[in-house]
Amino acid sequence: MSTSVEADVLSSQAASAIEPSHLPNETLTQMYRTMFLIRRVEESLLELAESGKIGGAMHTAIGHEGNAVGAAAALRREDYLTCTYRGHHHALARGMDPKQAIAEVLGRRDGFAKGKGGSMHFIQPELGLMGANGIVAAQVPHAAGMALAAKIRGEDRIAITFFGDGAMYQGVMHETFNMAQKWRLPIIFYCENNRYSEMTPISRTSSVRELYKFPQAYGMESLQIDGNDVEIVHAAVSQAAARARAGEGPTFIEGLTYRLAGHMAGDLETYRTPEEIDAQRAHEPLVVLQNRLLERGVDEKVLADIRAEVEEEVAAAVEFAQNSPWPDPAEAYTDVFAL
Repeated sequence: MSTSVEADVLSSQAASAIEPSHLPNETLTQMYRTMFLIRRVEESLLELAESGKIGGAMHTAIGHEGNAVGAAAALRREDYLTCTYRGHHHALARGMDPKQAIAEVLGRRDGFAKGKGGSMHFIQPELGLMGANGIVAAQVPHAAGMALAAKIRGEDRIAITFFGDGAMYQGVMHETFNMAQKWRLPIIFYCENNRYSEMTPISRTSSVRELYKFPQAYGMESLQIDGNDVEIVHAAVSQAAARARAGEGPTFIEGLTYRLAGHMAGDLETYRTPEEIDAQRAHEPLVVLQNRLLERGVDEKVLADIRAEVEEEVAAAVEFAQNSPWPDPAEAYTDVFAL
């Protein structure tokens, strides 16, 4: 019996041989900076959570950066985006200020939602960020609704929604697939398949090896790609966006990736081996992009300078966030609903 793509399979072994975008070195270097910024912000958040400075559950997407940065570069600022509670990387890739992001997770007044949204509810409409969601798959029909609104209004904007492999088995996913295809909505369904539904290996939850084949039952265009390669992600999302803007309907993209940190802060990770994680580290997004830049003639010192600059920026953002005041208790029930 075939099982889902196992956790020891590298993302480079994805099923679809898509021609990657060949982006200029300047663009790739900026992408490297954004990916390293995301990585260091999330590692800093983990440190803050494990030292007791962040309340509640906090989930990172360390190792998923290629999916977020490649997609963000392929879309327009006005395009809609929804994502899961593991969505810091998408917000930062779209341009959210790291100071505001960290302050929000710490529950401080200078956060983008004045500290009331926290890690699970990242949102910034002016960047097209229409909300992360704490309920598995709940953000998917929201994006379809935005795509429908754009179509009815005759706007040249599309929606993209990110979700994990665990969301594939929610009923609302399949209801949305069916209607989106039937109405040919301008939407991209992007599955970040990191091979684990929280702590459960996907091989124990799915009867289908390639998740990208599910939407084909609805007649939808779909493909499986290497989600750790920004140029492949950029190419796949660019093509899907062009289809959506041309009125050709939705596309499903399965981006194979791997979560290098635990499901949440404090996860003991007893469900996988250090050897499995080490093997995946050899093909994680930062390694793939760094190797490509070096192969294309970018000096290692340029990359080292970027890393040093980002370290300073993130350290300043953490200090800013920790010095930000707490929200006024009198505002606990303001900004909760928008009428």
